Amino acid sequence: MTRRLAEVAKKVGVSEATVSRVLNDKPGVSRATRQAVLSALDVLGYERPTQLRGERARLVGLVLPELQNPIFPAFAEVIGGALAQLGLTPVLCTQTKGGVSEADYVDLLLQQQVSGVVFAGGLYAQADAPHDHYRQLADRNIPVVLVNAAIEHLGFPAVSCDDAVAVEQAWRHLASLGHERIGLVLGPGDHVPSARKLAAARTLGDLPDEYVARAMFSIEGGHAAASRLIDRGVTGFICASDPLALGAVRAARRKGLDVPSQISVVGYDDSALMNCTEPPLTTVRQPIESMGRAAVELLNARIGGSSVPAEELLFEPELVVRGSTAQAPRG
Repeated sequence: MTRRLAEVAKKVGVSEATVSRVLNDKPGVSRATRQAVLSALDVLGYERPTQLRGERARLVGLVLPELQNPIFPAFAEVIGGALAQLGLTPVLCTQTKGGVSEADYVDLLLQQQVSGVVFAGGLYAQADAPHDHYRQLADRNIPVVLVNAAIEHLGFPAVSCDDAVAVEQAWRHLASLGHERIGLVLGPGDHVPSARKLAAARTLGDLPDEYVARAMFSIEGGHAAASRLIDRGVTGFICASDPLALGAVRAARRKGLDVPSQISVVGYDDSALMNCTEPPLTTVRQPIESMGRAAVELLNARIGGSSVPAEELLFEPELVVRGSTAQAPRG
C-alpha cells in the first residue's frame, strides 16, 4: 500500500496524502487531480478501489417515503432529470408499508458504491425516528442532501420550502375571508416541518390547542383529524399536505357541509391534479423545480470534492387560490 501511494504520487506529482484522499474518496481534492490519480492507477497497473470503478461510482440514491402523494413523484422527476443531465444515474428507492426500510435502502446503496444520496421526505424529518443510517453515511463521507426540514445535528445540507411563510400565506388568506376559527391539520408530533408550521401559526393569531389536530399523511388521516376540528367549530383549515386537505374536504361533506361556502380548506404542496379536484384546491405551492435542481447542484458539488456547508436553503412558497376557500359563513 505504501509503495503504491509513493509510485502514484511520483507519477502525478502530488503528495502521498493527496493520493490517499483520492483512494479513500475524501473531499478536498480538485476534479482534475482526482482524475489524474485514477489515471495513474490504471497506467501503473493498480486496481482502482471498488467505489471508484467506472460507472458504478456515477450512481446516486434517491430515497422517497412513498409514491401515493403526488409531491414525491414530482420531486423524483425533477431530481432524476437534473442528475441525468450531469451524467449521474438515479437509483429510486421507495418505501412501502411493511417493506424495505430506509435503513435497508441505505445498506443497499452503500453496497452499490453510490456517489451520493438525496432524501426527499424521510425519517430525518421525525425527531423520534431512528437515525443511525444517516450517521453511517456521514461516517463514510458519502455526499447527502436532504429535501425539506430535518432534525438538527445531522450535518447535511438541505433545501427546504419555508414552512413559516407557507402558514403565514394560508392564515392571512383565510383571515381576509373573515375566518376567525382557523385550525391546523398537521403531521405527527415529532415531524419537524409540522412543528415549524405550528410555531408560525401561533404567532399569527388565536390558535387554541383544540384547533390543532395530528394525523398520518393520508386522505384518511386528514378526514379523521378534520372531522374532530369541525365538531369543535373550525371553519378554516390549513393542512400540512394536499392529501390531508382532500381528507378535510371529504370530512366536511360527510357531515353535510359545503366546501367552500361553509368550510374553507387550504392544502400544501400544489401537487399534481389539485386544480382538477372538486372544488379545485386552494393550496400553498412548493417550488419543486427550483428545490430539486438546487439539491442536485449541492450534491454534485460535494461529489466533485467541493466543500458544501451543512446549511439549509429556504425557498419561498406561493399561495395558489382556487375554489376550496371562500368568505366565512355568517353567524
